[in-house]
Amino acid sequence: MTATTSNKEQFLAAAYPEQEPAFSIGEYQNRHQRLRQAMAEIDLDLIYLSSPEAICWLTGYQAEWYHGQSPSAWPALSGVAVHVDHDHWLHFETEDELLLARITSASTHIHLAGDRDLLDGIISGLRHAGWVRSGTRVGLEMGSYRPNRLDSEAFQAAIEAAGGVISDATQIVRRARRHKSPQEISHIRTAQRIADIGMAAARSALQPGITELDVYAEIVYAMAKAGGENPGITMPVCSGAKSACVHALASRRKIMPGDIVNIDVSGVYFRYHANMARTFSLGEPDPVISDYIKPTLAALDIVRGHLKSGATVHQVMQPLQAYYQEVGVWDDRWWVGGYELGIAFPPDWVGEFVYDEDTDPEAAFIENEVLNFEANFYLPKHAGLTMGINTLLVTPSGAEFLQSTPNDFFVIGG
Repeated sequence: MTATTSNKEQFLAAAYPEQEPAFSIGEYQNRHQRLRQAMAEIDLDLIYLSSPEAICWLTGYQAEWYHGQSPSAWPALSGVAVHVDHDHWLHFETEDELLLARITSASTHIHLAGDRDLLDGIISGLRHAGWVRSGTRVGLEMGSYRPNRLDSEAFQAAIEAAGGVISDATQIVRRARRHKSPQEISHIRTAQRIADIGMAAARSALQPGITELDVYAEIVYAMAKAGGENPGITMPVCSGAKSACVHALASRRKIMPGDIVNIDVSGVYFRYHANMARTFSLGEPDPVISDYIKPTLAALDIVRGHLKSGATVHQVMQPLQAYYQEVGVWDDRWWVGGYELGIAFPPDWVGEFVYDEDTDPEAAFIENEVLNFEANFYLPKHAGLTMGINTLLVTPSGAEFLQSTPNDFFVIGG
């Protein structure tokens, strides 16, 4: 007599829907090989990827929820194991996410368990594959918020009980992600086009009497209609004195005539981000303010000429500082510099590499990394802040800025 199966069992046994891959299978295989090479260089046998960004980078898997602040009964332990000697990876997920893994990932070895027995399922899967035994050198992403401290300590203890010797592998994964492939760069160019659409929508929406949230809604709608995804950071729309709060959330505050408004957007395509910010004035501003803003935006040519592969942070920041000192704004800086962009999930889109006046001056830029450049300064007459942010690609000859939106100060209704 044939045993009766549930609707769930029947569906999951047969459900292999059309995939939505971000890249070709060869792209993921290349990343897997690069990561294994990096592991071999430091004698690491096994690495367990737990951050959403690393999992997505290696496999393509993406979800809306990663149990980041979930109940203790639902530990955030799902992830991907890579062994230095094997040409496939092991993808450990909860049973409820099997279909999503099939749709979004290039994973061929998916191990499932329930939320409450996921830890046992991971350890048993690793031991059964022979990937963890006495003396196995295991790297964990200790710099990731996921899993939280309670869960990560339980995970580490279980790996050690199985014979593993733990070390921090955060930087191995992040270094592997820093250099962008041609396919990744193409996605970031698309993300930038989406960001340009969002900024155009903001410019069209701005008028006295509407709220910051009204403008935010138009940005999100326009970018989603253009194929954009939810960014890793909630995008700020900040007006009036609040324009100096770079990380404020859009609120019900009404934008008034004379307000300075800062809008910071990231276009997102297959989780790849392109970041851009612009400053607006509702009505013609005091000439002192407009005369102050213009030179703060005029340093892109310095970046274009100096920020190239092989250049050091000092070789970029020194001429920038000299220029801003010459035009008299350096002491008013909120921040001048930038950071790495790429795959990101909430709550962040800021990558590992940062360059500014406090970075190691001998740190070098590499070809085909993607960064933003920020030039943000406090304004005279208590007007708030001006923000200029653009995304760039590092090439051997200099920085290629990706935006089509002019790097200008925009006056609305002036």
